[in-house]
Amino acid sequence: MASAPGPDPPGDSSEDERPKWDNKLQYLLSCVGFAVGLGNIWRFPYLCQSHGGGAFLIPYLIALAFEGIPLFHIELAIGQRLRRGSVGVWKAISPYLGGVGLGCFTASFLISLYYNTVLTWVLWYLLNSFQHPLPWSTCPLNLNQTGFVEECQGSSSVSYFWYRQTLNITADIDYSGSIQWRLLVCLAACWAVLYLCVIRGIESTGKVIYFTALFPYLVLTIFLIRGLTLPGATEGLIYLFTPNMQTLQSPRVWLDAATQIFFSLSLAFGGHIALASYNPPRNDCEKDAVTIALINSMTSLYASIAVFSVLGFKAANDYGHCLDRNILSLTNEFDFPDQSISRDEYAAVLTHLNATQPERLAGLHLESCRLQDFLDKSASGTGLAFIVFTEAILHMPGAPAWAVLFFSMLFTLGLSSMFGNIEGVITPLLDMGVLPRWVPKEILTGTVCLLCFLVATCFTLQSGNYWLEVFDKYAASLNLIIFAFFEVIGVVYVYGMERFCDDIEWMTGRRPGLYWRVTWKVISPLLLLTIFVAYIIYQVWTALSMAENSQYKQFPSRQEKSYPGWVQAICGLLSFLPALLVPGVAMAQLPIWRRRKQKRGGQPDMENRPREPMASPGPKDRPSSREE
Repeated sequence: MASAPGPDPPGDSSEDERPKWDNKLQYLLSCVGFAVGLGNIWRFPYLCQSHGGGAFLIPYLIALAFEGIPLFHIELAIGQRLRRGSVGVWKAISPYLGGVGLGCFTASFLISLYYNTVLTWVLWYLLNSFQHPLPWSTCPLNLNQTGFVEECQGSSSVSYFWYRQTLNITADIDYSGSIQWRLLVCLAACWAVLYLCVIRGIESTGKVIYFTALFPYLVLTIFLIRGLTLPGATEGLIYLFTPNMQTLQSPRVWLDAATQIFFSLSLAFGGHIALASYNPPRNDCEKDAVTIALINSMTSLYASIAVFSVLGFKAANDYGHCLDRNILSLTNEFDFPDQSISRDEYAAVLTHLNATQPERLAGLHLESCRLQDFLDKSASGTGLAFIVFTEAILHMPGAPAWAVLFFSMLFTLGLSSMFGNIEGVITPLLDMGVLPRWVPKEILTGTVCLLCFLVATCFTLQSGNYWLEVFDKYAASLNLIIFAFFEVIGVVYVYGMERFCDDIEWMTGRRPGLYWRVTWKVISPLLLLTIFVAYIIYQVWTALSMAENSQYKQFPSRQEKSYPGWVQAICGLLSFLPALLVPGVAMAQLPIWRRRKQKRGGQPDMENRPREPMASPGPKDRPSSREE
């Protein structure tokens, strides 16, 4: 195997010009901020609650150990050693793998479009939180000013504010509707804030990340302390973590655990490769990978406790109100003295009346009040953030202050994730030399942000929520699984396991042990292949559909409707088009390979064979453990 005397990747004449992190903490916080996103707050608690509580942690931790951490280590290692973005890394390893880098670049671009739109909604709610009472606390008056809007009374003030006053959603995706100017302004503000933060790359984000990465932990801690002191918090946590081992028999639970680890760590986005490329070559990337992955998973658990302590309070509060309504009905019907029936006595009174006057009692049509039913009314995604949790905040003393804290946390959480997403777009563009060197980086960054803003205006239409669900469901999932599979195959089987281990030994002073070798070579590829097949089967089994329909009789309850044919075609394009770049680029290399082979008179093409870009040093160049 060829060896090189120095640590720098060959052919990189601009190595001294590449920016560097000011310190190790900046890098770690940037990776943590990118990995820890909105999904840790509103996706993991829902999965844990709906898939057997504490039992869900078993497949989750297995996926973390054999899928998440090994793949994460690969991305940090190749980015750090080659000091290039996703496109440059995979072209350097092999020109035939250039499509993996282009695919990651495309996926990051598409994800940035809709992810920042979610921040647009968060910003809108944050701005509306600076008033008392909160605008979603009561229904608005009708046009005649004689009562409340009927639709709002039929659902709830929180749902009405989300679907009508924020999204103003259309009946279905066929009707685009008009642009919502308030959302358009918020979208422009979000992209402007992001541009100001990433204007100089890591030189600017490295300063902002201290706040955006740490502030969410402060707010989570505040919510946790407050939540644990609220009535019903204990019931919420018991409900969340009570293990139901029967759920482990469902393949869906294992699939959700594997995909949650995958997307929670932001694998195959290209962002971690870009962030690691600004590290010094001799940095302990193995320790970084394990540390960041564990912090990410512990954050999910920490957020679950904070979220469900508050949701337990909401369930207990709703349960109490349900009892109060039934008690009022009993008091009026049976002429009991006011406040003569307490909540604790309600069950005994109901049993007595059911035994003595069953027909009269049945005529009241009392509500079914069970705490378990209210705990079951959990949600994930926007439903948790903008409906369930906002309604829970209404019941807390000082609701506006809690709303400001909650949406500030979501905004900074999403903003730090956007740093990694946009870095996965801009770094490859810089490495490819899209603009001449004399053009300032600020121009390229501004152009990318402006382009993203213009494309993302479609999400501010009245049908924008439908399109965001389409992008969220189809633009990332399948493509990222495919890219991750080719990443591990490219490093282990194209570049070579031994060469890769040599490079890690040179960077860290330690050679990867049996755990890393087995997971990279066998377990991770097989696990990714299994996830891919299971995901395809699941998507075929469940028809393409959309959920919200504002004309549905029981709106805002969800009604499943099939997407029209033209939307299904777009779903198919989003699902496969970025992934098709992988075989497309490989096939484009074949004519180049043939021409070079003809010019060399049939000699092996050394330029298009898998390269040795990481240039592993000889034994005497490798640092000892003490030096590291």
